[in-house]
Amino acid sequence: MRWNINEIETFLSVVDTGSISETATRGGLSKSVISKRISDLEKALGVTLFTRHAGRIRVTDAALALAERVRPAFSELVMATEWVAEGDHGLQGRLRISAPMSFGIRHVGRMAANFASMHPNLDIAIEYDDAMVDLARSGFDAAIRVGRMPDSTLVVRKVCEDPRAIVASPEYLEKHGQINRPEQLREHAAIGYQNKRLGEIWQFDRPVDPPVPSRVMTNNGDAMRDMALEGLGIALLPMFIVYDDLKHERLVQVLPDLAPDPLPVQAVWPPVKHMPPKLRLFIDHLALSFGQRAPWQ
Repeated sequence: MRWNINEIETFLSVVDTGSISETATRGGLSKSVISKRISDLEKALGVTLFTRHAGRIRVTDAALALAERVRPAFSELVMATEWVAEGDHGLQGRLRISAPMSFGIRHVGRMAANFASMHPNLDIAIEYDDAMVDLARSGFDAAIRVGRMPDSTLVVRKVCEDPRAIVASPEYLEKHGQINRPEQLREHAAIGYQNKRLGEIWQFDRPVDPPVPSRVMTNNGDAMRDMALEGLGIALLPMFIVYDDLKHERLVQVLPDLAPDPLPVQAVWPPVKHMPPKLRLFIDHLALSFGQRAPWQ
């Protein structure tokens, strides 16, 4: 038995969504069709791609390895066929994307510039804003979101995950004392993030009492980093913001064995019956740029 391109496309979608039902909804197909495609692909390859238990599926190591190898080739195939379908001029029109400020400036701009150079007839507008803008009402084609998404009607594709770290400046720790145990956190002040409550941010793989709120807060991760560098408190920040500071010892990672919940990096867009090629190719390019492992790790 041989596999076919529809099975590969369905397989990649199930890896992305982690759900037969969600893949069926996205593709406008029945769950039985999705399940049969996956089953046929497993038979053709002679491997188990997903394990199923109590209505849930788990992606196997074989599936992850296959997705990593197949996705670039599949994206190139889609890009080539849609390029022909678009005619001699390639992608055209305007693509408007929203991205969070710190992540956007550090990582989205270069990726978007590379995509723009590949499609010279496509206008691209990238707007940075840490607020959760209403995509449809604001006229955005898609957004890049960092962090857990509230329930919504948006279509979500996870791109990668970013670990987080509790950080403090060496001067702060020298003045206020080292933090060697999780229970010591409540003796310290945490720099606040205005868009979320302290308890929502300080989430770990086990119950931990959060620190007390600091007298300073802001609505931007880079500003929180600046406050931590000045010794105004401890902060729980994404690794993409503090990686370089930790590397050069401007900041110190506190309680490295205490694992904060990682932040998913996701592309989201309003549901559409026929996804425009310019949007599909941009999101594929985003996923290929960051891959299974974020480039700053």
